[in-house]
Amino acid sequence: MADVDYDLVVIGGGSGGVRASRMCAQTGAKVAIVEMPFSMVSGVQKGGFGGTCVIRGCVPKKLLVYASKFPTEFEDCRGFGWTVEKMPTLDWKTLIANKTKEVERLNGLYGRMLDNSGVDTYEGMGKLLDRNTIEITSVTGEKTRLRTNNILIATGSKAFKVPIPGHEHGITSDEALCLPDLPKKIVIVGGGYIAVEFACIYNGLGSDVHLVYRQGLPLRGFDEECRELVAENLRKRGITLHPKYNPQKIMEAEGNGYTITIKDHQTEKDIQADVVMWATGRNPNSKGIGLEQSGVVLGAKGEIKVDNYSRTNVQNIWAIGDVTDRMNLTPVAIMEGMALAKTMFGNTPTSPDHNNVPSAVFTQPPLASCGLTEVAATAELEGELDVYTAKFRPMRNTLSGRDETTFMKLIVHVDTGRVVGAHMVGEDSPEIMQAIGVAMKCSATKAQFDSCVGIHPTTAEEFVTMRTPTRRVPCRSRHA
Repeated sequence: MADVDYDLVVIGGGSGGVRASRMCAQTGAKVAIVEMPFSMVSGVQKGGFGGTCVIRGCVPKKLLVYASKFPTEFEDCRGFGWTVEKMPTLDWKTLIANKTKEVERLNGLYGRMLDNSGVDTYEGMGKLLDRNTIEITSVTGEKTRLRTNNILIATGSKAFKVPIPGHEHGITSDEALCLPDLPKKIVIVGGGYIAVEFACIYNGLGSDVHLVYRQGLPLRGFDEECRELVAENLRKRGITLHPKYNPQKIMEAEGNGYTITIKDHQTEKDIQADVVMWATGRNPNSKGIGLEQSGVVLGAKGEIKVDNYSRTNVQNIWAIGDVTDRMNLTPVAIMEGMALAKTMFGNTPTSPDHNNVPSAVFTQPPLASCGLTEVAATAELEGELDVYTAKFRPMRNTLSGRDETTFMKLIVHVDTGRVVGAHMVGEDSPEIMQAIGVAMKCSATKAQFDSCVGIHPTTAEEFVTMRTPTRRVPCRSRHA
């Protein structure tokens, strides 16, 4: 199209949007990216390059995970002959200040990477006026218009609060990463990975943690046996679980804090706490950016509908990452961005591959998985499955005395011998699962796993030494 400023304008400076911008610019395309001003807590006019993952998600969360593990190390070291006369104390303000300093460094790094790639950056709220025009409104109200051949939406998602009376009293993961003081008691509502990770973080740092969720077990969608063990570990670590309970209302308590009322099918009870945190999911961040006026089709949750190549129903408008609600993981958004660059400017149409994506839940100890759960495999495949499991006391715990077990599981499609699912709960499971993911992307068979010599003594060697199936399971699907 004649009379345009750019080949591509990206709205959203998170990991996916930044990667797509850089990769597209490296092909010689003229690219701009629009992102809101930096803030530790997101808002209508608050964001920052790096997005949720870097500023208020994966990275700061993992730093707090590291911090929360030290008390366990102090406890466990006694069994190895170390004397701890007095448990060290936590300086919460120092932790948060150091975390913030690192996040600010990464935010600046993302900006420099864009500059070095030749991507023009604009700060403000981006909105589609039509399929070729973006209007950017700065925090001072100044407006800039850009004309472009292509538009990429990479605006991510935002935390959802259940609309009950007093829901505004609850914080989200944004605020949970930068509270001014460590709460003595916190109630976390939700049973997904964000909920259980923050439960472990605050528990490890010394808070009294209550976890409220609707299902019988946390982590719906993960392997059932892993879910059971995670719940068991949460209890053993001292977290109070309230399964099958729903929040009813949140009220300010007399003095300080809040009272949340929860209810199951027959019992209603109140829990008083310093902080109530919502971890009840995230919704696509697609409102107010002109998508409907431009004819872009949205789903029921506001997710942008895209084809196999991340293209919307409007030919020159594309979308990647959480705003599409396909597979909401930062590395997936990055992968989708790289595929998009090949499709759009590399003359190599490339569909993002969402199969066998390894992932982890940073509980203590963590859970990691790749491929299909046993339930999903029986529903999606045909024939039979061999399920291999191992549950054991890890070597470290023989001296530390910690009452926790490691669980490992392989799901094998009998007809092909292919490993279609791998799951683990135990220390270092995310690091181990990353390597398992490589094997599964190569369609590794159980025989190939068995042919690999294990590293001894390690936990990981169990994945290549499980010889006898725990059970054989028939599949229900008639389609492979």
